[in-house]
Amino acid sequence: MSEAFVIGAGLAGLSAAVELARAGTKVRLADSAPRAGGRCRSYHDPALGMVIDNGNHFTFSGNQAVARYLETIGGSGALIGPEQASFAFHDLSDGSRWTMRLNDGRLPLWMLSSSNRAPGTTLGQHFGLARLSVAARDDRTIADYMALESQFWRRVVEPMMLAVLNCPAAEGSAWLAARFLRESFLRGGKACRTMVAHPTLDAVFIDPALAWLRLRGASMRFSERLRSLRFDGDRVVELDYGDRVEKVADAQVILAVPPWVAGELVPGLPVPDRFCAILNAHFAVSPPAGAPMITALLGGLSQWVVCHEGRVSVTISGADDVIDQDREALARRIWDEVCATLGMEGPLPPWQIVKEKRATFAGTPDQDALRPGPVTQWRNLFLAGDWVQNGLPATIEGALRSGDTAALLALGQQLRYGPPPC
Repeated sequence: MSEAFVIGAGLAGLSAAVELARAGTKVRLADSAPRAGGRCRSYHDPALGMVIDNGNHFTFSGNQAVARYLETIGGSGALIGPEQASFAFHDLSDGSRWTMRLNDGRLPLWMLSSSNRAPGTTLGQHFGLARLSVAARDDRTIADYMALESQFWRRVVEPMMLAVLNCPAAEGSAWLAARFLRESFLRGGKACRTMVAHPTLDAVFIDPALAWLRLRGASMRFSERLRSLRFDGDRVVELDYGDRVEKVADAQVILAVPPWVAGELVPGLPVPDRFCAILNAHFAVSPPAGAPMITALLGGLSQWVVCHEGRVSVTISGADDVIDQDREALARRIWDEVCATLGMEGPLPPWQIVKEKRATFAGTPDQDALRPGPVTQWRNLFLAGDWVQNGLPATIEGALRSGDTAALLALGQQLRYGPPPC
């Protein structure tokens, strides 16, 4: 039986491990954290008295790698979302509300009706997304394709691209924006229903994968940090964990660690070096009956309000300007915006603020250019992670595709999603 070492048990590492095990490879999985999941994790929060996710991690109904991964580990049907692609908005600056409703087919008939579009936007502006969707991989930003002084920018493009690229939307890579649009909205509403893990990220993405891997003989070690890789010629030959050294022999190695760790372990490896924060707020309170599962907010601090069973959570992407502010002050401000959006009243309920200062690489052209591909100069060393070039921004879909691609390269098999862009 062939053997492979997977270093890192976030979604990219788990995806690689699952694909390797599917092919009959003996997998040895290791992670420096005490548990699997990486930045996609759940935990019991004593302040709230419940298990929560570290943040709201969205997927789309058309995400191919997500569907394949969940089907493999027995998690199909564990994502929940609306029956049709619809996006509720609330503009806190003037109190206006609207819902974007997409038809299922690829032909965007929904754009023809003003009731399906954001107020103050035109059909021509929406068709302007078609020009952005064919952007080449170069140094152009979204601002090079879009007029920033319009309601279309403020009410459609900016909130969407801030969430997808996790950086100021005007600075975002036009090419990454194009890749997102081609994988979602240009495939029709059937492909872009917004889905969330239920009941938790761990229950959907992590625990079933670990159980599936154990059944196939995978070994797992946690709280073990890889200190260095040792090379001989064109191969990795040893993995040094400080207190022990693993001989690689004829095995393959997949490095699925954060970019700053990979940059220290792999000589001469270019990696993204600018990261943006994400802040999440969680409130132990039941949302009102009939409230949309997800509401996009404009004109305030909060960006996405997500209604869970017994909990309301808020996500703020590109949160560098507020990430160091006082936690309670943030909770109170966000709670006020939640109340305004959901029509709720009452004092601040039990709350928690979760800060991820280096949540993702900034989705700008210069940072995308620093993303390495999965292949290295060492023939048994491959890279995986949402920061590794996979043709998508830093998303769950991108992380899972990256792990799948690294595994198939290690196995010498045909790539499922095509070769990563150079």
